[in-house]
Amino acid sequence: MGNPRRMPREATADRSLTVQGVTIPKLGLGTWQLSGNDCVVVVRDALELGYDHIDTARAYGNEAQVGQGLHDSGRNRDEVFLTTKLWYAGLSAIGVHDQLEASLRELRTEYVDLLLVHWPDPRVPIAETIGAMAEAQQAGRVRHLGVSNFPSALLREALDHAPLICDQVEYHPYLGQPQVLALARERDLVVTAYSPLARGAALRDPILAEIGEAHGKTPAQVVLRWLLDQPNVAAIPKASSRDRLAANIDIFDFELADDERGRIAGLERGHRTADPSWAPEWD
Repeated sequence: MGNPRRMPREATADRSLTVQGVTIPKLGLGTWQLSGNDCVVVVRDALELGYDHIDTARAYGNEAQVGQGLHDSGRNRDEVFLTTKLWYAGLSAIGVHDQLEASLRELRTEYVDLLLVHWPDPRVPIAETIGAMAEAQQAGRVRHLGVSNFPSALLREALDHAPLICDQVEYHPYLGQPQVLALARERDLVVTAYSPLARGAALRDPILAEIGEAHGKTPAQVVLRWLLDQPNVAAIPKASSRDRLAANIDIFDFELADDERGRIAGLERGHRTADPSWAPEWD
């Protein structure tokens, strides 16, 4: 596959979306389950290859490695959209403050572009959590606020307490998110799709393989193109090698036909890969 050089900025116009005046790269690197030096190398390689969006979380235990990878890439901090997430067991006002300060220290940055609530916690009022996040935003420690794993009813409630720009949810051909997507488009939010390849299930799908063959692309590339073609949708696939990173970003040179998009959407079967005991009541 080779090691493509970073794409010129003028060739990347369709690689970003804008919500509420905020520009967000559509394709990011998810770092869940990346650790140690492997995480450092993958983050560095991603940024060298032209990724502008990196996603991590307190719960991943790899923020220091993500920060090191960002440093080693030589990229300017303001060129990278950096997201981290607050773990649900520490969503009190003091917990938000302590988690964020630890994240910034490990990431070696003065601010994050997007701070998310990783999972809702019914034991802590959403108003308290969002209020503490908004204080950090006013202090310049956070550029933008959002949530993750919030079904539409909880998302609507969270939006009552502060301007949010994102809900990060599991979204792939086997799991539709119509209620969250509808609300996001109504309120001009981005829906960031995590596990966009359904933890590898999409790679083995014969329909996706057939569509890919028609374009000289892999099933993974087909899925990512399908997601990013949708209004208000970004995706953060994980990759553990430079070749996979390069393949995942090589999706902006082809177009899916309407019937192909319909076939992909028809794969939906309510298959959820992330449903821990603390999960909310889903849509």
